[in-house]
Amino acid sequence: MGKPTGFLEYERHSNHSVPPKDRVKNFDEFHPPLNDEERKKQGARCMNCGVPFCQSGMKLDGFVTGCPLHNLIPEWNDEIYNGNMHEAYLRLIKTNNFPEFTGRVCPALCEAACTCAMNGYAVTVRENELYTIENAFANGFVKPKKKGVPSGKKIAVIGAGPAGLAAADTLNMRGHSVTVFEREKKIGGLLMYGIPNMKLDKSVIARREDIMRKEGVEFKTGIDIGKDVNAKEILKEFDAVIIACGSKTARDIKAEGRDAKGIYFAVDYLSEATRFVTGETDKLGIDARGKNVVIVGGGDTGNDCVGTAIRQGCKSVVQLEMMEKLPDARPVGNEWPRWPKVCKTDYGQEEALAVFGSDPRIYKTTVKEFIKDEKGALKAVKTVLLEKKEDEKTGRFVMSEVKDSEKILPCELLLIAAGFVGAEDYVTKAFNVKKGNRGNIDANDEEYKADGKIFAAGDCRRGQSLVVWAIAEGRECAKAVDKYLIEIENM
Repeated sequence: MGKPTGFLEYERHSNHSVPPKDRVKNFDEFHPPLNDEERKKQGARCMNCGVPFCQSGMKLDGFVTGCPLHNLIPEWNDEIYNGNMHEAYLRLIKTNNFPEFTGRVCPALCEAACTCAMNGYAVTVRENELYTIENAFANGFVKPKKKGVPSGKKIAVIGAGPAGLAAADTLNMRGHSVTVFEREKKIGGLLMYGIPNMKLDKSVIARREDIMRKEGVEFKTGIDIGKDVNAKEILKEFDAVIIACGSKTARDIKAEGRDAKGIYFAVDYLSEATRFVTGETDKLGIDARGKNVVIVGGGDTGNDCVGTAIRQGCKSVVQLEMMEKLPDARPVGNEWPRWPKVCKTDYGQEEALAVFGSDPRIYKTTVKEFIKDEKGALKAVKTVLLEKKEDEKTGRFVMSEVKDSEKILPCELLLIAAGFVGAEDYVTKAFNVKKGNRGNIDANDEEYKADGKIFAAGDCRRGQSLVVWAIAEGRECAKAVDKYLIEIENM
């Protein structure tokens, strides 16, 4: 612990933020970092607790608190305070393959469990993490690593999202020959095509790809396994296969007029925006410019749609949430170190407030009908209020419509950000692996094995989740695959 009284002397100072009305003019990242001296003070706020809940990754009341990667947070915070940035980097990458990703997009489960957050403000763990890895890149600490002794084993990874990349990186360092297949033109999965550029600049992904290629990982992009290449060929060529294709089956809305033109899934909208911003395409397939936009879904993806639509020049934006607004402060029973179930105003909502003068969220509301014009294009939506009621048959609480609560909202573009319901069928059928009741590939938490030499990791196995969980899944799956390969070698 570099400064025992640091948490008493220094206040929490987060990275600065470009004002909303300025940052919506482009798709650039908008959180310039603190200077080195201020960042040292933020590192000094870490108490080096006897029991560091920040790195626990344990489940409380059904929610995980603390880092699923079990990052050595007090150790690298101490190194930051003492100015030992190379040592901080070495401690950081011991548990996290890609801190440049989590340092930008993770909701910071670690900070919710920080002891300083019990009666005050948490340590800026995520920003300290980002500072450490970016400092490492700037000072040449991040170099292609020498992989382990060649094992002679070949592994195929299906999907180049965070889970697939983490598995590939880990197995490559163990000496195995790893080939990653990705159906899109660029690697990254939702890191590339689901998270907007202002949250994660795509050059950051390209930078990591370059390092991994130099370390020996082979990437084959634009190849859709199960369509372009028969899965049987993959199984014949490789000693083990990891399916890390994500949970790409989007949850739909069943309402009258669903066939109207102008209704899209959020992931398709965000993907199109990224392709245009990065120059992959020179024309927007889905454009919010001049349109009244309604977004169904109140999570991170819905917020990203708000921010993207504003940058594209939408006429208005509304975000519908089925559930009631969460409280502004922790309710009784949700005390530290549990994940705080409180209302969060994210960057997209901040921008809507600045540009349009009001929070875009409407709670306890959903779409009852899509209203089309004479050409079949969406022109409005009929919404309805919801209330929580107990189901007489099951005893469970469900959201039911409130009688005579319908309203009409003008809308030419509706985006469905209602989450995902599992891996895509054509992938699982191609490899003949089973899916559970929730649509996820059936593979346990110990072996990650779906069938024979087929393994699964990430959202396709655990369901829609966070980038930090995907990396953790990829690392653990890699360990299981490595163990499997050793066992069959010794048989």
